[in-house]
Amino acid sequence: MRATQEMLKRSTKALILPLILTAILSAVLILQKNPVAATVTEEPEQKVGASASQQIKVLKKNSLPEGFVYLDEMIPAAQYEIRYFSENNFTGSRVDGYKAPLAIFSQVGSKALKAVSDDLARKGYILRIYDAYRPQKAVDDFVSWSKDAADIKMKEQYYPKLDKRNLFKLGFIAKKSGHTRGGTIDLTLAYAKTGILVDMGSPYDFFGEISYYNTSLISKTQHTNRKILKDAMTKHGFKPYSKEWWHFTLVKEPFPSKYFNFDVE
Repeated sequence: MRATQEMLKRSTKALILPLILTAILSAVLILQKNPVAATVTEEPEQKVGASASQQIKVLKKNSLPEGFVYLDEMIPAAQYEIRYFSENNFTGSRVDGYKAPLAIFSQVGSKALKAVSDDLARKGYILRIYDAYRPQKAVDDFVSWSKDAADIKMKEQYYPKLDKRNLFKLGFIAKKSGHTRGGTIDLTLAYAKTGILVDMGSPYDFFGEISYYNTSLISKTQHTNRKILKDAMTKHGFKPYSKEWWHFTLVKEPFPSKYFNFDVE
C-alpha cells in the first residue's frame, strides 16, 4: 500500500513540475516583450486644492518687489497649474522668465481674488490658476515664437485653424500684457469635492472662436459654467475679456502703466 502511495506522489510531482516550469518561462517571455507590464507605477495622489509649490516642494526665492505676493500663500485652497513653466502651452517649451511653477500677483489683486475664492467655496468650487504675473521677457518670448513660422508643433492642440503669425492681430496674445503689470489672471473652476475641472466648453489657451465668452459653439450648461466664474470675478472688481473666457483684469490696478520684468521664482 505504502509503495503504491509513493508511486502516486512521484507521478503527480512528475506531471506538475513541467507545468510550473512552463508557466514561469511563459511569464518571463511576456515581460521581456512588454517591459512596461513588469512594473506598475502609480502616480502620486494629488490633493484637492493642493498648490504646485506643495506638490513638488518648490523653494521660493521670496524677493518679490513691494506690492506683490505669492498667491498660494493667500489662497492655499486653490489649484495651481502654471502652464508656462511647463511644455504644455502653445509654444511647446518652458517660457522665458518662468523659473518655478508659482503664481505671483499684486497684493491688491490677490485680496480681491481671495474674496472670489471665498464666494465660490460656498457654492462648492475652488479656483485653478494657470497664470498670474508674467514677466515682460515672457511676452517677448511669445513675440519671437510667433515669428518662427516653422515651429508649429503645438498647432493641433492650441490653434488648429489659425496662422500663428496672426495671433497678435486677432487679440489672443499682446506685446504689452496686463499680466506683466500684475493685474491680470488666467483661471478656471474645479469642483471642491473632487478637484475635477468644471466644463467650460474649451480648454485654457485654446485660440479660436469657441473660447469667446459669448460663442454659440458651446452648450447651455457650458455657458452657465462660464457665467458662474464671470459673475464671481466681476463682483469683486475684475473685468472679463470677450475673446478668452479664462482671462480677467483687475479694474483698479495698483500698477496700471508699469510693466515688470522680474522672474517667476
